[in-house]
Amino acid sequence: MVQKIRDQLADEPVNCGRQLDVDIAKAEMVLMLPFIHCIIECTTDEGLNSGIPYLFDTIIGGPFSAPMYLFAMGIGLVYSRKVKFEQQIKRGLTLIGIFYLSNTCRFLIPYLIGYKISGDREHFIDPLLYRWLGNDVLLFAGLAIIAIAIFRRFDLKSSTMIAISAVSALACSVIGEIDTGSAMGNTFLGYFIGTDDATGYVISDFPFFNWLVMPVCGFAFGKVLIRVKNKPAFYRIISTPALIAAAIYFPIGIHFGWGMFGEGQNCYYHMMIWDICVCLCLNIGMLGIWHQLSKVLGTRAKSFLSEVSTGITSIYCIHWVFVRTITNVILYIKNGTQVLPVWQTLLLSFAILIVSLVISHYYRIWKTIHLGRRALNRGSESAS
Repeated sequence: MVQKIRDQLADEPVNCGRQLDVDIAKAEMVLMLPFIHCIIECTTDEGLNSGIPYLFDTIIGGPFSAPMYLFAMGIGLVYSRKVKFEQQIKRGLTLIGIFYLSNTCRFLIPYLIGYKISGDREHFIDPLLYRWLGNDVLLFAGLAIIAIAIFRRFDLKSSTMIAISAVSALACSVIGEIDTGSAMGNTFLGYFIGTDDATGYVISDFPFFNWLVMPVCGFAFGKVLIRVKNKPAFYRIISTPALIAAAIYFPIGIHFGWGMFGEGQNCYYHMMIWDICVCLCLNIGMLGIWHQLSKVLGTRAKSFLSEVSTGITSIYCIHWVFVRTITNVILYIKNGTQVLPVWQTLLLSFAILIVSLVISHYYRIWKTIHLGRRALNRGSESAS
């Protein structure tokens, strides 16, 4: 199999430009986010254990979601035109800044408004600091980009990068969750390793050392993909066994509640090394499927999916503000609960998706015009 893969590779990059299969993978993930998060917010803990809520929470919102996004992000670092160390560091720091801005807009502001209206301290104020500062995939993505930039700065091989990140994930699997005895200590340490305590407030999602292997493997995969001469043949070789491995593990893991399919959200956010391996198999397998799909899509569909992929950060932030404000503030204050029937939750999810896509689209247009004017002004200043 290794030799067959090598036969598909050129000595130099030949498969450059936007990769529609990767765009589809990212777009599929982001289009599902309103459904995933509304289901989680509007369903009881018991209700999440079966049916449509289980599908969106544990399956689509589990291995089919963040692992693919982070893997695709790693691929994108190979294809990015901004390859200088300083540019990558700036990109990582920008994402971290967006993370704190996003948390301010989806937690701090609406929760303070909610408290002002309702006076419900337990719902809005008690968990506010932890939600505002708690970890999220955007923070992890920023840290991961910085880490990969440092790896590249030292000219590390892909195999070395994978080894470092795999060892860190394995160590986190062995160590398990940590309780520092301080909720704030757990919150900030949770940026890097899995933490938990009895308060139920600490948010230690996507700890850096648990998840770093995902974008690193994506980066290593991207360095191979960019040299592929025949993508259909390449995917036939690697995607089939990868999908088989995932298809074998998933039903067994779901039935027995193994790893990321266990009870509690930390089973996913603090996933074990074997879950990571299966998710990587799923990523590679699904890219093969998305590549096949990309060959039959029309021009408009391709353009739409590429735009969604490009606007993934803005769509992510916009949808979260609507999800949190509507469910945790408006519905909670109005009804005394944010729980909804499944059909109403799906309808709300669809509405939030459409609004998020529209706002992101026009934000992208505004940003393009704004950056164009700035470039024009700089050119005029240089000329004068």
